[in-house]
Amino acid sequence: MRSNNEWLLLERLRTAGPASRAQLARDTGLSKPTVSAALASLEQAGLAREAGTVAPERGRTAVLYRADPTAGYVLGIDVGRARLRVAVADLAGTVVARRNVANRGRTGTAVATALVATAREAVAEAGLGDGDVVRAVIGSPGVWDERRRIIRHAAHLPGWAKPGLLDGIVEGLGTEVAVGNDANLAALGEYTFGAGAGASVFAYLLVGTGLGVGVVRGGELLTGAHGAAGEIGMLKLPWGSAEVTDGQVSLEEVVAADSVVRTAQQLGMAGPLTAARVFAAARGGDPTALRAVELSAEQLAFAVAVVATVIDPEVVVIGGGLGRSADLLLPPLDEALRRSCALRPRLVASALGEDAVLLGAVATALDTARLAVFERRTAAG
Repeated sequence: MRSNNEWLLLERLRTAGPASRAQLARDTGLSKPTVSAALASLEQAGLAREAGTVAPERGRTAVLYRADPTAGYVLGIDVGRARLRVAVADLAGTVVARRNVANRGRTGTAVATALVATAREAVAEAGLGDGDVVRAVIGSPGVWDERRRIIRHAAHLPGWAKPGLLDGIVEGLGTEVAVGNDANLAALGEYTFGAGAGASVFAYLLVGTGLGVGVVRGGELLTGAHGAAGEIGMLKLPWGSAEVTDGQVSLEEVVAADSVVRTAQQLGMAGPLTAARVFAAARGGDPTALRAVELSAEQLAFAVAVVATVIDPEVVVIGGGLGRSADLLLPPLDEALRRSCALRPRLVASALGEDAVLLGAVATALDTARLAVFERRTAAG
């Protein structure tokens, strides 16, 4: 009962901010002596601390208390084909250190080694020691297989499905590590900190080197029976492609960034092209690039229509590399969706940009870290 009271007060301080003993008693229904005893225990455990005073209109000055965000820390990690991103955050979700480096690893082992080194640099920058980081969450393309402890279907990260990689990462980081699909974590990040906040049902389309969808309903992530919900990029389309030997092409191949480049080349754009360069040329008024963006939006509309008809989301957030060009992409995408689908979810650009996966990993790590820190510190006390 005492532990429950302490957790109740700590969560009240975390979610609603500093409060006095009297305010905490009113908000929780606990007696003032119980509140005082619980606060003393939380202070002793390093979970709560004084946060100043407040002078009421009548009566004595009251001491305010707050949850101590430095009682523990988490790591959020985003593993992409081109970049490795790491953030260290305290228990309030405040990022205290971060790293953003090129992913030069060409094997799964090399990527894992670089990930651990980058994370340890960020932890050192934050001034933390062994044991201060209590949870880490890795966002990665593909589907995490808990039974085999490998990541499947991460086509853009060769060797990333090698058995034993996660165990090596856990040893290198010295803390508990969980793995989540990057689109799923981006959806949680956008729901917690960005454009999905308040939506009853919303979907996040991660469109970059690959294609993935994360779906949040009532604040909960929908992952499916095998953790593969939203992997629409693997869907084989019923029309052929000269570039695919078996005569089939995946939805990812006709929607992701490489498809934007192929479309621009087919329309006559020359030189070394990337999706970013095509969009930059379109933004400058190049008619060929504008046409390439329009055709790419029509292809992406099919993916949005699939999501809309199956999930019926209130909002669809467009993120990933293509999401950075939402000012050009959303108008033709909305028009193409109007022609192809009777359901019309609201289309918006990601508010978090390239940080969506990273912040989603932080938010996921905090969900378990807060209780873990409480249990560890109160048990020690």
